[in-house]
Amino acid sequence: MGACKGGCACCSCVTLSLSTLFLLVSTASLVLIYVLIAGETNKGPDPTLPQNYTYMVGVGRADCTGPPAEIPLMGYAHPQQKAAGIHTRLYSRAFIVDDGRKRLVFVTADVGMISQRLRLEVLQALQVKFGDLYRQENVVLSGTHTHCGPGGFFQYTLFMISSSGYIKASVQPLVDGIVKSIEIAHRSMRPGRIYRNRGEVDESSLNRSPHSYLNNPEKERERYDGDKDKQVTVLKFTDMDGDGIGMLSWFAVHAVSMNYTNLMVSSDNMGYASYLMEQDKNPGELPGQGGFVAGFSSSNLGDVSPNTRGPHCMNTGLPCDYVNSSCPEGGTKLCASIGPGEDMFESTRIIGHNIYMKTKELYANADEEVRGSLHFAHQWVNMTEVEVPFNSTHTARTCKPALGHSFAAGTTDGGGDLNFTQGAVEGDPFWDGVRDALLGEPSNETQECHHPKPILFSTGEMTWPLPWHPEIVDVQIITIGSVAVIAVPGEVTTMAGRRLREAVQKELQSEGSYRDVEVVISGLSNIYTHYITTYEEYQVQRYEGASTIYGPHTLSAYVQKYRGLARAIAQDRVTGLPPGPQPPFFEKNLFNLLPQASVDRKPVNSSFGDVLDQVLPVYRQGDVVSVTFVAGNPRHSGDIRDRTFVTVEMMDSRTGSWEVIHNDASWETRFHWLKGSNGRSNATVEWFIPAAAPRGSYRIRHFGHYKQIKGLRPVITPYEGVSDVFNITASFYYQ
Repeated sequence: MGACKGGCACCSCVTLSLSTLFLLVSTASLVLIYVLIAGETNKGPDPTLPQNYTYMVGVGRADCTGPPAEIPLMGYAHPQQKAAGIHTRLYSRAFIVDDGRKRLVFVTADVGMISQRLRLEVLQALQVKFGDLYRQENVVLSGTHTHCGPGGFFQYTLFMISSSGYIKASVQPLVDGIVKSIEIAHRSMRPGRIYRNRGEVDESSLNRSPHSYLNNPEKERERYDGDKDKQVTVLKFTDMDGDGIGMLSWFAVHAVSMNYTNLMVSSDNMGYASYLMEQDKNPGELPGQGGFVAGFSSSNLGDVSPNTRGPHCMNTGLPCDYVNSSCPEGGTKLCASIGPGEDMFESTRIIGHNIYMKTKELYANADEEVRGSLHFAHQWVNMTEVEVPFNSTHTARTCKPALGHSFAAGTTDGGGDLNFTQGAVEGDPFWDGVRDALLGEPSNETQECHHPKPILFSTGEMTWPLPWHPEIVDVQIITIGSVAVIAVPGEVTTMAGRRLREAVQKELQSEGSYRDVEVVISGLSNIYTHYITTYEEYQVQRYEGASTIYGPHTLSAYVQKYRGLARAIAQDRVTGLPPGPQPPFFEKNLFNLLPQASVDRKPVNSSFGDVLDQVLPVYRQGDVVSVTFVAGNPRHSGDIRDRTFVTVEMMDSRTGSWEVIHNDASWETRFHWLKGSNGRSNATVEWFIPAAAPRGSYRIRHFGHYKQIKGLRPVITPYEGVSDVFNITASFYYQ
């Protein structure tokens, strides 16, 4: 105050000036804060914030094995490949993540692919159990692509023809198993953490269409190390104490180590990798039991084979023709890829073990924590009328579905029976004439749209008794923090997958968010639409191009649609996305060509479960035990989930009781069903004795059901059989 004494006017000016300056600074600060906030809002969600995020996580696994008898196995489309036993069981594995605001579900199931009908029935069942909690936007269903699971779960005519129709006995175990795995994951939810890691799996894959791959631009190919993606991405799920509860991974390889001569239900190489991981993390448990869940999911596997010895002519041992994958004598049928093992069982074991070992290493070393919010975007798209920019002045569009001549040639993993070859860019007058007489000639519009594909089946113009192929397709992206999963409705090739991943990654990063995003492709998801090749690969018209059903611009259309989903996520505008046209759920004209299982009969003076070929008294580690029983048709056992046709049991000398050490889900057992004449059938059980099997007394039991007619009504009766007791010893010689 002393400084102002006698100078009040000056003091007032200073006070007024300071007050004005304070007001201006405050106003400017508020404006700056608003601009910063608005700027951040426009950038969309930052998946890495906040740093102290805690998820609720849940994992679940459930048996989804269908009837292992007489139903066509889905994948190779060989009419002779009908189920006749069990190699390994099929499981659905579910993973649920909740960030407090949103929740999402990812399911990987041991099935050839997710059909539209299967997805719709699963969503209906989830609606009944959980209301709107789990729906099409936040649920991804993906198939491992085993070619050895029961078919019959499609609603479109082409697929129904190849798998004896729509078979409710095959559909229901899949629906119930998938829903149960989600229900178990839902009940097991707890606070937890997720970590990610990435590495490469070597010596486990081969590009089966290198001629097509080389048609991609050289500059593009130079950006990548090879013609296949060897990377595996791993998500590690733990509770808050750091104890592992589950693992989810993606790797690009066809699950075709088990070839089309196999008649047993099998989860193939990806299923075996899951089996090994779960056995390791659930010590002492039988397959399918224990809390740890290991999901191995498919990725951009369209042109990737596990048969690493490559294609050779089976009659000469010489390499197949490089361009057409055929042999001078025998054509495409005798051109087959094999390896790395001496037979399909050893090849399955080697490939599955390779994937498991690398994934186990990545899981153990995963320390990069995934943090941040969850997002998901979903649309239905009519894939027959998508317009895409072809260049700066022209647009192109997708086509009505059609399959080319090379579709009938098959692949080097399983060739066709007729005289078709891969790489056909011209039609065959004979087969075109047969097609025109039976199914009708493709329209000029469809032929021009699919050029240079010579059309064998114009499925988009075939609607009796139901459409032969889908038009409405799911496109979907989910993000868990900085991990984005593209759910692709088909088999996308290596380069097509690379382009799609790159496009989605750029779109997610375009708003300044998702700076360190890891983008993975989940193949065979939500609906099956065959293959997705690049435009350049399509021109070659090998099997993959001939099976790209929406024409040469299919990939461009998908890239455009997935970019739209990614942009909506990056800008936090998913709610503004139109849902698109809903897919059909056909109630009428579904057909079932599978005959009813006949009455079971047995030899005179015998009973079901009696032993026909008995075990030996003594075996050594590494031997194979075999026993054959009088059996009923396995279809008469109804819903076989969480049950078994086989047990291998060991005598516990301390208690005098029998302990089950293996069942029909075990890698060490094989259950063969042989249908004989006059309603008679046998069941042969094999046990491949592990090298680590302890000495002791063992027995094998078989369980089943048989059908008889009593009083004009069918009666189903359970039975069981048991082998003699046998011993395992290190040597047949005693000192």
